[in-house]
Amino acid sequence: MSVININKNNFEQIRNSNKTVLLDFYADWCGPCRMVSPLVDQIAEENPQYLVGKINVDKESELAQAFGVVSIPTLVVIKNGQVINQLVGARPKQQILAMLKS
Repeated sequence: MSVININKNNFEQIRNSNKTVLLDFYADWCGPCRMVSPLVDQIAEENPQYLVGKINVDKESELAQAFGVVSIPTLVVIKNGQVINQLVGARPKQQILAMLKS
């Protein structure tokens, strides 16, 4: 499954998914975000059991504020509509996968 671009119009549908959701809060100008982005893309392609979305903090500041994002990249895992895990900063693929499975 491919990565979904998330905005305030489709966020509720994504959050209420039956699948575990991985959100990648990023900005185009952010170097560490550009390092994490291909890993998030790979996770989405290799793991159809997860719903993976990206949120551009410059375009969706309300969503970033709702999640308390103060530094990017921020990765958030949602299960059953609730945040169960959150990491800030560039992380290796295995650490992101472990975050999803916890």
